[in-house]
Amino acid sequence: MTRSKATATGFIAVLLWALLALFTVGSAPTPPLLLNALCFTIGGTLGVVWAAVTGEWRALSKVPFRVYLFGTIGLFGYHALYFSALRLAPAAEAGLIAYLWPLLIVLLSGLLPGEKLRAGHLLGAFLGFVGAALIIGGGGIGFNPKHLPGYALALACAFTWSSYSVFSRRLGDVPTVSVVVFCLATAVLSAGLHILFEDTAWPDSSLGWGSVLALGLAPVGLAFYVWDIGVKRGDIQLLGTASYSAPILSTLALVAFGFAEPTLHLAVATLLVTGGAILAARASLKSN
Repeated sequence: MTRSKATATGFIAVLLWALLALFTVGSAPTPPLLLNALCFTIGGTLGVVWAAVTGEWRALSKVPFRVYLFGTIGLFGYHALYFSALRLAPAAEAGLIAYLWPLLIVLLSGLLPGEKLRAGHLLGAFLGFVGAALIIGGGGIGFNPKHLPGYALALACAFTWSSYSVFSRRLGDVPTVSVVVFCLATAVLSAGLHILFEDTAWPDSSLGWGSVLALGLAPVGLAFYVWDIGVKRGDIQLLGTASYSAPILSTLALVAFGFAEPTLHLAVATLLVTGGAILAARASLKSN
């Protein structure tokens, strides 16, 4: 697979993650950790079927345990920190801090062998972050010191996913099928924490179950497999900056289905994110 095709494959994950909020709204009243366990079970099962059909499952025995540990910590750690942050701080502010991960991917990727940060990457990432801030914060962000623990967890969340994505590049020889184990292990850990800390509430309608199934198949399923291909074989800096389109596309989906109202902030954020992605793309083309 060429670098450009791998990058395009990785961007499929960004498009799928844009549906995360829409399907999550539809999955109510399922609590976060139970929802996490259900979705990763579906996503892991999807991977098992793919591995069985293609014969890729044979490669699982050759993957070192440390890689499985790394991947599980990445997937489970990100979601555990994210849900905890939203419990301890306002959702808009915690979400904004957590969504620093695309910017961190662009910056941290400069530490990888063969990668180089250009001014276009930095400016594009900055514009993307401003756009994400507008759409997530709604133009009215105000930090309160009493929410500092939640902010700290959200920041840890951003570092967890960006570090997972960047260091996955160092595991380029590890087959993507290993993500199957990451997903199933995350499902087990999430189920255990659900039993300990949450009251069980299953989806109470066909819409709810359909949303859970859609989440498990796409944003919390297929997305992780194509993202793994993208960060290992594609342009990770371009993927990191392009990831800022996720909150924009997510909001557009919510507007289209009547769960949010179109605003001036949305239009401005779209221009900022698009402009940032174009700058980063031009910088990547110059470095190739």
